[in-house]
Amino acid sequence: MSGRTGRLSTTAVLRTPGGLSLRYRPRALAVGGAAALLAVGLGLVALGSGDYPMGPADVLRTLVGGGTPAEQFIVHELRLPRLVTALLVGAALSLAGTVFQSLVRNPLGSPDILGFTQGASAGALVVVVLGGSSLALAGAAVAGGLATGLVIYALAWRRGVHGYRLILVGIGIAAILTGVNGYLLTRAPLMDAARAVLWLTGSLDGRGWANAGPLLAVLVVVTPVVLVVCGPALRMMELGDDTAGALGVPVRRLRLVLLTAAVLLVSFAAAAAGPVSFVALVAPHVTKRLTRAPGPNLLPSMAVGAALLVGADLLAQRAFPGHQLPVGVVTGVIGGGYLVWLLALERRAGRL
Repeated sequence: MSGRTGRLSTTAVLRTPGGLSLRYRPRALAVGGAAALLAVGLGLVALGSGDYPMGPADVLRTLVGGGTPAEQFIVHELRLPRLVTALLVGAALSLAGTVFQSLVRNPLGSPDILGFTQGASAGALVVVVLGGSSLALAGAAVAGGLATGLVIYALAWRRGVHGYRLILVGIGIAAILTGVNGYLLTRAPLMDAARAVLWLTGSLDGRGWANAGPLLAVLVVVTPVVLVVCGPALRMMELGDDTAGALGVPVRRLRLVLLTAAVLLVSFAAAAAGPVSFVALVAPHVTKRLTRAPGPNLLPSMAVGAALLVGADLLAQRAFPGHQLPVGVVTGVIGGGYLVWLLALERRAGRL
């Protein structure tokens, strides 16, 4: 194994006996591994806490098939689906946020700001107003997110889609959809409107395997495409379209593939847990500060996002005994505070 030291991070090269070589950054690998272990640790705490408390040893024994029938039911049917959904939603939102920020080359590039989350919310609210099942609501959220992505892409197209134009169009569409969503809430029956408000906040309450399954399938398909097929080229695209094109990157085709992948991740995450705010914005920033590495940091960002959402959900359940908060409230408070701090840093650095 050999390595070289850069100004921001160290890149090592792992050479296999077959002659293959793999470049990696030890610090980024360590950050991703630590975040994954943190997510697992927080998950064990979440599985063992509640009205029926269990120790870590009891949780592990139940997970591998032991435990009493009551413990089996509580862990496998009530708590584990919620935990898995939190892990998947956090990873999906973080990966989507990393892709968006890399494509638009802007630290505020996030589906919350660019309108994709509002599009998924609009689709779900249409089902609430017209009446429909939870499955129809999830499907409508996916359809709304994808339709919004098509509209934004079409409006931002002008001999290609550039980051600055995509941001402006996305902010405009987000403002329009926010007004539409408010109107749809006024048209919904009172009980359905209350249910919709809880969903719009972002909640993991009552989530089952049916919520986690579709998102897991999308992650299994989309993640290898983003990491393996598009990852190296995405790093070059951060240098600018002209530079990436000169290096042989098919910029327009790659941007379309990456935008489609990110919109799918956001839409299915919203279908699983509602439009959980700020995870897609905060997790990539935190990851980059921890790794101190250039480029998108895709895998470490997914681990950080998963740990962030599991921790936020644990806090939402336990911060106020006897009363559970929607996880979106916690992520909104954390993300809003982080955004204010980030803007203060940018202003101090003279970039605002």
